[in-house]
Amino acid sequence: MTLKEGQRVKLAADTRLTDRAAMTQDSPTSPGGVAGSLLLAAGIEGTVERVVEHEHQSHEAREYERLTSLLDAFGRDMPAGSRKQLEEQIASLKPEWIAYQQRGQRVTVRVRFDLGLILDDADEDAFTPA
Repeated sequence: MTLKEGQRVKLAADTRLTDRAAMTQDSPTSPGGVAGSLLLAAGIEGTVERVVEHEHQSHEAREYERLTSLLDAFGRDMPAGSRKQLEEQIASLKPEWIAYQQRGQRVTVRVRFDLGLILDDADEDAFTPA
């Protein structure tokens, strides 16, 4: 599911928000300290303000893609030893390529809830269409 800017959404599940970096402070009353966390209830509605698609392709996945393209384009003209070495390199990178394809593209959104709160960089899977 890909959400769109301006779309109305609902929070799919109760969501606890904390600032883990600030939680390491000694006292909740000290500057930057945390007194607790915020719990957003499932079902609260808001509007999608921004959608960001993130590309998380590792170096190994890019290398698999590059070498496969090289083999497809020039493999038949390569010396047998070079082609075999290239095929071995591709085979060693294949697990990373499969993992990359299974992960898919990560999409985050910024949602302005009707009650005035803004949730930024949230996984789109946290929301359902309203």
